[in-house]
Amino acid sequence: MSTSALQRSLSVAKESDPLAARKAQLRAWFDLPFFDLLHLAHETHRRHFPGQRIQRSTLLSIKTGGCSEDCGYCSQSARYETGLPRQKLLDVATVVERAQAAKAAGASRFCMGAAWRSPKERDLDQVIELIAAVKSLGLQTCVTLGMVSEEQAHRLKEAGLDYYNHNVDTSPEYYANVITTHTIADRLATIEAVRKAGIKVCCGGILGMGETRDDRISMLSLLADLDPPPESVPINQLVPIPGTPLGSQPPLDPFEFVRTIAVARLAMPTSYVRLSAGRRSMSDELQALCFYAGANSIFYGDALLTTANPDVAHDNALFARLGLHPE
Repeated sequence: MSTSALQRSLSVAKESDPLAARKAQLRAWFDLPFFDLLHLAHETHRRHFPGQRIQRSTLLSIKTGGCSEDCGYCSQSARYETGLPRQKLLDVATVVERAQAAKAAGASRFCMGAAWRSPKERDLDQVIELIAAVKSLGLQTCVTLGMVSEEQAHRLKEAGLDYYNHNVDTSPEYYANVITTHTIADRLATIEAVRKAGIKVCCGGILGMGETRDDRISMLSLLADLDPPPESVPINQLVPIPGTPLGSQPPLDPFEFVRTIAVARLAMPTSYVRLSAGRRSMSDELQALCFYAGANSIFYGDALLTTANPDVAHDNALFARLGLHPE
């Protein structure tokens, strides 16, 4: 079926069942020949973003380990023996020093992650101090603190928070295979609270956890159907952590990863699509394909919470080879 005929068919289907039509559209994109898909995604990307630009964010773990949740991919769960030492919430001076270094290295956004199910009020008070301190450096701010209420979200907004990260991780259908201590509905409630507070949403997922392509379609459909879609969409490749339930998960086919990046770009044409965890194991060539397919943001720095990331010098050399420039 030609692209124009496919669009006409999906347009008719959309009137009767919008959700089914959305998934049918995503499935049709996934099923395109690889280079046709990349071409379509790249054209879409260039219509909405300037070419050759990459947004860079740095992510710091401000409180590590001891989380009560059972996320099957996470080294920070107290339920698994991963050898990760626990770390209390960092003080303001330490965080400011790390944020200044990130800014000097070229990051425009500083993200802070804490391993909590949900922050206690005393914890939130300290995080608000950190947000204000980082904001004063001229950086965009982002935090991921677990589930938050509307009142907590409003407090974060008043402190100057720009983005809140809370990933859906995977499809609603596959979610219970990865996490059982909370539901995807809990995650969506936090996203709604953050949105109501006027904070931008950073929300994506993790690929390679044993999910099927249908699950990837369902996850992307869920993200695209948020109103509005997330401003920032991190796409992570699973980093298997020994001691976690997904510690021996085989790697996802690299071309399937690139396809997912491309479909994310097509489904959410105005969102930043971030190439996130798992880049350390990706070749330069694979990353280049992801950038061509519509990824226009990365996590920048030597570590992501508790996993390794390509070092800054390597990233800068890769960007120079590709003719990419920081946003």
